[in-house]
Amino acid sequence: MMNALKDLEKTLETYFLHKAPKMPSDIQELIVKYGPWVLLVIVVLSIPSVLGMLGLGAFVSPYSKLAMETAGSTYTVRWVLSIIALLMYALALPGLFKKEMRSWRLLFYAGLVSVLGDLVVFNIIGLIIGAAITFYILFQIRHHYK
Repeated sequence: MMNALKDLEKTLETYFLHKAPKMPSDIQELIVKYGPWVLLVIVVLSIPSVLGMLGLGAFVSPYSKLAMETAGSTYTVRWVLSIIALLMYALALPGLFKKEMRSWRLLFYAGLVSVLGDLVVFNIIGLIIGAAITFYILFQIRHHYK
């Protein structure tokens, strides 16, 4: 499994670092410097949503039969994957402030989990756009992490 992830990382690096247009270095510096703070705000603002889904969603679900019939298990799987990605973002935060490669990898894995979530709900347009933006930024700033 780890070899497959490393191969995927190398392939994505080829496309998003070597073949894609280079991001200006001052933009890279801004992302590396302020990105962890933006991610911290996103994680904190996502907590009520997750709590609402876990608590309020359980309370309301008996009354939303139509929603469950149309969304079904893919809705639940998507939420679980979103929570996993959010946890990975939160775990990456301390290392991002220290510019550790381990935290960059957690962001990479969280991006893959998000792609999987889009695939589960057949959000192909969101998958393509979100993955392209996420992986472009990640691979452009990768050299800042050790």
